[in-house]
Amino acid sequence: MATIAHKGGTVARTGAGTVATATATTDTAAKAARYVFAGVRIALGWIFLWAFLDKMFGLGYATPDKAAWINGGHPTQGFLKNAATGPFKEFYNGIAGAAWADWLFMAGLLGIGIALILGIGMRIAAATGTLLLVLMWTAVLPPANNPFMDDHLIYAGTLIGLALAGAGTTLGLGTWWSQTTLVRNAPWLK
Repeated sequence: MATIAHKGGTVARTGAGTVATATATTDTAAKAARYVFAGVRIALGWIFLWAFLDKMFGLGYATPDKAAWINGGHPTQGFLKNAATGPFKEFYNGIAGAAWADWLFMAGLLGIGIALILGIGMRIAAATGTLLLVLMWTAVLPPANNPFMDDHLIYAGTLIGLALAGAGTTLGLGTWWSQTTLVRNAPWLK
């Protein structure tokens, strides 16, 4: 078998004359993976942003109009007061509806959602999103359908993977964001 250097990568010729271009295949798979990760990033961002919008305005999906934050409702009250189970139930019942918990929760949903959709601040979005999701997981221990695993942990792992993969640079503003003076001076903001 002969190996020939080619502009797109290395081309290997077999005795039968067929050509295999490993680099082109790898490049295509890597590009496809970047777009898949970008799509997952945007979709997960929408989940966070939608939760914020529904709780803020009571759009009638998970939050009725009368329970909207702008109408005096408490975004943390329903879940933490009624759905919390397990060893941390008392703790979560105790903070349900507290103003500081509502503000932190809503700021987290909004910030994580916007960061993921735009592809900026992926490290912070992954860290804070993972923290929020793990806290939500601990509020319903044990999960209803599995001894320990549920969607909160899957989302948390996905957030970490998206940040590690640099998913904000495809279909997002991650490249621009990382070149700003703010981020160059504080790289943890990437």
